[in-house]
Amino acid sequence: MSWQNFIARHQVGDVVDGVVTARMPFGSFVEYDGVTGLAHQQSWPVGARVSVKILAIDPENQRFSLAAA
Repeated sequence: MSWQNFIARHQVGDVVDGVVTARMPFGSFVEYDGVTGLAHQQSWPVGARVSVKILAIDPENQRFSLAAA
């Protein structure tokens, strides 16, 4: 899914299922349909399937923030 398709189909508050692609000291990156967002303060293992809630969408910088659902 392209970034434009993602923001057309989703909004803040939506819950999606994704896969953890990277883990950093400040959180985990989660990919959903080819778009990756950051779940701050989460330390899931890489490869884990997780349900996350969209907290913020930043179309200008093509970023979105997530939290555990």
